[in-house]
Amino acid sequence: MRAIFIVLLCGLPATVFAHYAPSGWEYPSSCCSSLDCREVGQTAISERPQGYTVEATGEVVPYNDKRLRISPDGEYHWCSAGGKDYGKTICLFVPPRAY
Repeated sequence: MRAIFIVLLCGLPATVFAHYAPSGWEYPSSCCSSLDCREVGQTAISERPQGYTVEATGEVVPYNDKRLRISPDGEYHWCSAGGKDYGKTICLFVPPRAY
């Protein structure tokens, strides 16, 4: 019986599952494979003339970069490859800019 169940599971198509930010909104599947995204503190991201800098990696995400998104909850959220602290940025959610 167990072998039949395993065979059946192997035949199912792969599905990408998104996951949720602590405040309850869902990270888009284009940014996340259920482990890439997480909320980060305000000191983890800094704003520079060139764009947003991810302090953990030194990577700069320019203001016009398609990976940059407005954060629905006003907090910073960083999606990096494999959810690693040293991973390349997939998406960066930033608070809306004040006028």
